Amino acid sequence: MNNISIKHLRAFVAIANAASFTRAAAQLNLTQSTLTASIKLLEQQAGLTLLDRTTRQVTLTKEGQRFYPVARRLINDFRLAMDDLQAGAEQQRGHISIATSPTANSFLIPELVSSYHQQHPNINLSIYEAGASEIEQQVASKFADFGIGSNHSQHPELNYQLILQDQYGVVAPANHPIAQQTSLKWRALDNYKLLHLSENNGIRAELERWHQQKVIHYPKPLPIIEASNPNGLAALINNQLGLSVLPTLAAQVAAFQGLTFIPLTHPIRTRVLYIVTRVEGTLSPSAQSILERLQTILQLRATHPHSLVEYHPLPIKAPISGDSYG
Repeated sequence: MNNISIKHLRAFVAIANAASFTRAAAQLNLTQSTLTASIKLLEQQAGLTLLDRTTRQVTLTKEGQRFYPVARRLINDFRLAMDDLQAGAEQQRGHISIATSPTANSFLIPELVSSYHQQHPNINLSIYEAGASEIEQQVASKFADFGIGSNHSQHPELNYQLILQDQYGVVAPANHPIAQQTSLKWRALDNYKLLHLSENNGIRAELERWHQQKVIHYPKPLPIIEASNPNGLAALINNQLGLSVLPTLAAQVAAFQGLTFIPLTHPIRTRVLYIVTRVEGTLSPSAQSILERLQTILQLRATHPHSLVEYHPLPIKAPISGDSYG
């Protein structure tokens, strides 16, 4: 069994540099007997003599001369590795990957990145916008440190921490007959052509699940016109091709400017967004820190209530599970 550690390499290099056990022991603040024992173990493990000892000096054998630059490089690599770990702990260097829904990418991520980057300018940040199932996959596979999205599958390897709920409503052109209404019942959707998000989208999946459970009425007459993301949906609505059902915040991104949002009632339904993290494993200090920064943002927003949006600033270090029904 190899019992060699970095301290044995440091002992060897120190003796080679000082050409003396006595001087090397003083430099390393060790007793000479401890230093001698370290070199003895190193040579035993190597099966070679690395140092020639005389009463006057210590010199490197041929094998020691070959090993000396290797030992120095290993010591330097170890020092650099430890420096890198410490820098990460102090958030001087590092990398954070976040998988996020389009809504969070529009309404949470910009403020979060701006606030965090001001304090930690040397941390690299990667933001990946994705659908609900892809967010879960990226977090579970460790491609992303954490995600912000819906609970699409109640993945057993993931924790879901509720952070906001926003009410569903209908998005329509400003000149549409329903644009002046203050609310609309789900049953009234039968009277209008609906546009849909694609089937792999968490919003679409949630609406269809509620419809199957008879919680809401969400008609889907053929032929279906669908878009893969809310921006594409906004373009279809702007071209008078139909209306769409979306959560409040999803309907407030830039692409929907000029369109009208009418809350749906009887019943009121809300979309739920979560912080998605892995059950197993520990977040890096930088990832933990940016989550704490997000918590501060949520707390501030919770103090300014919105009639259709509710923020839930729960403790980051105690993630919770929950359904996605709102």
